[in-house]
Amino acid sequence: QVQLVEAGGGLVQAGGSLRLSCAASGVTLSSWLMGWFRQAPGKDREFVAALTWSGGSTVYADSVKGRFTISRDNAKNTVYLQMDSLKPEDTAVYYCAARFSKSTYVPATLGAYAYWGQGTQVTVSS
Repeated sequence: QVQLVEAGGGLVQAGGSLRLSCAASGVTLSSWLMGWFRQAPGKDREFVAALTWSGGSTVYADSVKGRFTISRDNAKNTVYLQMDSLKPEDTAVYYCAARFSKSTYVPATLGAYAYWGQGTQVTVSS
């Protein structure tokens, strides 16, 4: 049974930083493509960032490019999302997701990911 557990959310002022983590159990992440998505109140869940099993390829949503960095530590079975220069519009529940793949293709669609965490709340005050 694959389980993903996010942590690191919280309340931060605009311009601040947070680092989210996603710890996996029941699976060895080295064969999985990992992504981060977010869902703001009243809005659809949207893609934030993803990276391949090796970390060699990354993709970011335009809205976070240059501010967020996705990374992984396969030895710790953990994926991270470093969020800098946070804006109030970044406020959302952030979810990590996993897709079994050793391809270099990085999908940005929800349906491409088989497993999801429970989410962690990020609130950015102005």
